[in-house]
Amino acid sequence: MPFRSFLHSRLLRVLGPPRSPTARPGRKRSGTVPAGMLVLVLVLGAALPSPGSAAQGWAWPLSPRPAVVGEWAPPAQPWARGHRGVDLGAAPGASVRAPAAGTVSFAGFVVDRPVLTLDHGGGLRSSFEPVESALVAGDRVSRGQVVGVLRGRDHCGPRTCLHWGVRRDGDYVNPLQFVGELEPSVLLPVPERLRAAAQPSPS
Repeated sequence: MPFRSFLHSRLLRVLGPPRSPTARPGRKRSGTVPAGMLVLVLVLGAALPSPGSAAQGWAWPLSPRPAVVGEWAPPAQPWARGHRGVDLGAAPGASVRAPAAGTVSFAGFVVDRPVLTLDHGGGLRSSFEPVESALVAGDRVSRGQVVGVLRGRDHCGPRTCLHWGVRRDGDYVNPLQFVGELEPSVLLPVPERLRAAAQPSPS
């Protein structure tokens, strides 16, 4: 569901349909919403791409849709160990596809693994390993285009996997947000009885 439709449905569920602009006689209309009916919608920049951003329309880099066998687990500090991406289950030789249009910024080996990096514009880059590719830096690719094959040493042990990482302005972010696997966070109003219970008792 598009984010705007999702947000609209949640607001209608909490606030109800719009009221008539005609005020009741003898009542003064207020320009504020009662505190108990406020809805705070938190959309984390790293959790959901904004409308019109370069992240819209991304696709999975494997087809059919793969299983996520290694979760995103960023380190507490940039220099610490962590999992700066996700691992997708696939068979050796599987075709790897561009999740979005872009330009090849790197194709080669990093230590002992073949790596492919695509620049999608807007500060977004995706990288894949182990991926052997005939592409070279500067080649343009389209969304869904086969850009290489899964081949080489990975870190999934007895299983074979594709490691997919995404960076925004140099910082690693969760790739799953770009394929609709993360929902926006919505905080609904606190029930009146709970709000009353949280108030300090009079001394």
